[in-house]
Parts: sequence; structure tokens; C-alpha cells
Amino acid sequence: MGFKHQTNPIQVPVPGGKTIAEHFGIPSTGSSEVSIAYMAAPGGWGEPFQTPNFDEWTLMVRGKKQIEIDGKILILSAGESLLVEKGTKVRYSNPFSEDAEYWSICKPAFSLDLVNRERELET
Repeated sequence: MGFKHQTNPIQVPVPGGKTIAEHFGIPSTGSSEVSIAYMAAPGGWGEPFQTPNFDEWTLMVRGKKQIEIDGKILILSAGESLLVEKGTKVRYSNPFSEDAEYWSICKPAFSLDLVNRERELET
């Protein structure tokens, strides 16, 4: 039993101007069971395809986020959510002019060892 009141999330450095404030996860609490992070992705941000070994839930707060998954393009807008199951090849980006803000929950917790990110962006 007990609780953990997070008042100082860990700022995780990310290329491309995206910011991550991890509230729970490996760097912030040492837990590999789940990670919960608040993210802000500027307009024009994008990352390479990845095939993670974790489930990832995205809950959009503001703006839009583009998700390339299973050969389709999905636009996730504020107030919407998405589950991408582990083993699914996916690419996240914000090609829009407005910044995007969202929460990301990964189970097990996000780690570079589990994300399986490709080296370069596919165009």
C-alpha cells in the first residue's frame, strides 16, 4: 500500500524540440512496470518508425498528432486517445503548425532497449 505524489517529473532529453516530463517510469521512479509522461511536440516534429515491445496509450490534450500505422495515416486530435499494441510498427509526428500536447502511457515502461526505433526517418 501507499502512494507516490509526483511533484518533480524527470525531464527527458529528446532531439527535435519535443519535451518529455516523465512522472512515472524507469528514470523517474525506477519502475519498469509502467511509464506515464506528459509530452509536448512542436509543429514540424517527427521521429523514425519504431516497433516497440510495449503497449502505448496516447491521450491527446491539445493540437493534433499524426500516427502512421499499418500502412494508414491516423490524425489524433485533442480529446481523443489511441492504443498501439506492442509489436506494431508505428511512426509518430506533428507535421502541423500548432504544437501538440499529450500524455503517453507505456506498459511495460518505455526504454530505449524496448522501443526498437529505426535509425532514420522514412519519407
